[in-house]
Amino acid sequence: MIRKYTSSDLETLRKITIICFERVSIDKNIEDGYGLIGAIGWKTRKAKHIEADVGINPDGIFVVEIDNQVVGYITTRINQTTKIGEIPNLAVHPKFQHQGLGRQLIQASLDYFRQEGMHMAKIETLEQNPVGTTFYPKMGFTEIARQIHYVQPLNPEVPNQDLE
Repeated sequence: MIRKYTSSDLETLRKITIICFERVSIDKNIEDGYGLIGAIGWKTRKAKHIEADVGINPDGIFVVEIDNQVVGYITTRINQTTKIGEIPNLAVHPKFQHQGLGRQLIQASLDYFRQEGMHMAKIETLEQNPVGTTFYPKMGFTEIARQIHYVQPLNPEVPNQDLE
């Protein structure tokens, strides 16, 4: 069953996010390359993305439940000026994937975008995400651009020097 998000869902959405984004997260890629940043792990940073989505557009978040348990979600943002609806995050717990739940969540967001007067729907994925790169085109999305993410440490560690 697809339903609207409620504030009691937030902790579950955080947990699903951490499970589902481990192999497809820019934050995880940064941590793998550079270690912990500011003593905050990628899981905390990625979970904060969900909190941001809730703060920006809680009415555009949909969850899927099976046996009264939230097993997936989709977040959306709408822009009344550009008329483009965005899907920042979509996740279905691995135990419940391949059952059409992601498709239902995408459809709920597309219906929501139409209801809100959007003209386009936009979603992004990493090239390293085989689910996104195959699933989104099947849902009618067309690739229009690729983006490369770069990082640079701002305070490289100075090697310890023995000062005698």
